[in-house]
Amino acid sequence: MFNIYEELNDTHIDVLREIGNIGAGNAATALADILDDRVEISIPIVRVTDFDTAVNALGGAESMTVGVMLNYYGDANGMIMFLINMDDAKLVMKILLQGYGEEDENEITEMKLSAIKEIGNILGSSYIGSIATLTGLEIELSIPYVAIDMAGALMSVPIIEFGAVGDKVMFIEESFSGREHNLKSNVVMFAQVDTLRIIMERLGIGI
Repeated sequence: MFNIYEELNDTHIDVLREIGNIGAGNAATALADILDDRVEISIPIVRVTDFDTAVNALGGAESMTVGVMLNYYGDANGMIMFLINMDDAKLVMKILLQGYGEEDENEITEMKLSAIKEIGNILGSSYIGSIATLTGLEIELSIPYVAIDMAGALMSVPIIEFGAVGDKVMFIEESFSGREHNLKSNVVMFAQVDTLRIIMERLGIGI
């Protein structure tokens, strides 16, 4: 039985990768609907890694990033973060708000933040929904919270909450491509150890 992330074996990590792959596929479908475009997703890179490696993959601790954070609770408890660099975030905002009178592409308005929050909410729901479907667990999502800050500062939120159970996270790197746009995003999933045990048990994996 594992008590911290560091005790996950290769089978456990493979299961988490498969959950990430399924969630990424659902996210691509959701993103296509949002952007009104055919969206293809490259094979996502799913890895269980430490916080520092995740921060470096986001461009370093000082890289300006837009983050949408959601807590999930119920039969499973943890946090999911949708992270996107500023350039791609501005592109998403521009696509979503075409025709709404947004003049300054570099200005981050409340309307733009609301749009990116909804993107994060839908994509986060895609991942949590994949866990719920695979396991039969009943999982609820909190209201999303959006923030613009350095990657290191954004990652400090779950570090404070989840650092006591280890420093490992599920980090998913994705590339979405449409007819006119290419986007990269990252999803970081944190789960309490009890939640990981429940997921493995539901999927018939020994713990």
